[in-house]
Amino acid sequence: MTAPYPDALRPAVDAARAQVAALHAELPRWGLVVWTAGNVSQRVVVDAAAGPGPDDLLVIKPSGVTYDELTPEAMVVCDLDGNLLEGDRSPSSDTAAHAYVYRERADVGGVVHTHSTYATAWAARGEEIPCVLTMMADEFGGPVPVGPFAIIGDDSIGRGIVETLAGSRSPAVLMRNHGPFTIGRDAKGAVKAAVMLEEVARTIHISRQLGEPLTIDPVDVDRLYDRYQNVYGQGPATSTEETHA
Repeated sequence: MTAPYPDALRPAVDAARAQVAALHAELPRWGLVVWTAGNVSQRVVVDAAAGPGPDDLLVIKPSGVTYDELTPEAMVVCDLDGNLLEGDRSPSSDTAAHAYVYRERADVGGVVHTHSTYATAWAARGEEIPCVLTMMADEFGGPVPVGPFAIIGDDSIGRGIVETLAGSRSPAVLMRNHGPFTIGRDAKGAVKAAVMLEEVARTIHISRQLGEPLTIDPVDVDRLYDRYQNVYGQGPATSTEETHA
């Protein structure tokens, strides 16, 4: 029987399976999903020298399987047309959407979908989440946009994600009447965006019960976003001479 992908990719696929299984456990831990809802996927680059491309693979959870059953071995491997290459179960019903995002966005290495309560409530209203918190400016670089209504099962949701996020700094989109999808350079980054999205969706919802939230000047949003993305965190050590140069 012909192997579904080159043997040289086995370590990368196994690592992705372990990572995706571990990250799925983060969704119920942060209260982002119930029962079997939600999914995390990660791109596996086929040609490391050439970088991400249309022949890459993706690892995602199987459809309708409870979170306590999601071991690395339970994860399924698909191509970027959503075809099952390896695994004993059918892929998530959102696989076509994930695959479309990977095909169209070479910069995306991870995709997450949840039904987190507050973010999904904004999606049900078809209303973008305004950028009224410094945390939101940091992470999303502006408002979280709303994508179109789309039927589950084909790549319609993926098309809506890509079209809505074109030109946006947000790693999150609220698909109308459905729920949030987030993207990242890898699956961990997409999970982080999903966690942060629910936090700001909840906080801003509560703020609106007290009155209209105060807006942040777009210039300050740009400054906050640039600092968080390029300066915040543990970067290379800087000498005293370089600091005061």
